[in-house]
Amino acid sequence: MRTVSQNFWDFLDEPLRGRGRILLAVLVVPLLLSFLFPLWRISMKAPQYPNGLAMDIYSYQLIGGNDGHDIQEINTLNHYIGMAKITREELRDLDWMPFGMVAMALLAWRAALLGNVRTLIDLSMIAAYISLVAFGRFVWMLWDFGHNLDPKAPVKVEPFMPVVFGSKQIANFLTHSMPQLGSVLMGTFTMGIWGMTLFYLWRGRKQARALAAAGARP
Repeated sequence: MRTVSQNFWDFLDEPLRGRGRILLAVLVVPLLLSFLFPLWRISMKAPQYPNGLAMDIYSYQLIGGNDGHDIQEINTLNHYIGMAKITREELRDLDWMPFGMVAMALLAWRAALLGNVRTLIDLSMIAAYISLVAFGRFVWMLWDFGHNLDPKAPVKVEPFMPVVFGSKQIANFLTHSMPQLGSVLMGTFTMGIWGMTLFYLWRGRKQARALAAAGARP
């Protein structure tokens, strides 16, 4: 008589079928579309800047508002408090993110064509790892910019943590930081993969118990 655990491990080796394969392939679409939209927007407002200053962070580039001039203005302001210049070169994580996203898309399509439940679990772990590392590195980048201030800067301010979500007052500037459509699309992929994985694990456990119970009957 086979146990619940044995039946469950067998279930993990079952190939994905039908709607599961289609859904997995479709989930790649929002992931690829996220390249077209910013992941995050950071903006600043002050009396001397009534229209505000803004910069959009994409998965592979940094774009400032006002035809790119806002980044120059933000860097000029940051210079006075000793903050490092914000440039594409400083945002080194944007070097690997596109490759990670394309790798996830290829692995998802491979799982949709050839994969089993075990492959789906592996994919969900990879998607979670890349998403969490990307967000963690973004938070670390903000912390680093706000704490590694030049002691010789003309204006002395205490090291600070820039806002990650929402708004925060820094001197006479009200700063805003919010995820954008690119992050929503990436999140749709990651949450969709995890939703599928949890559904299959639930179904596999249920099936394993049913088979074990059927085998136990005289």
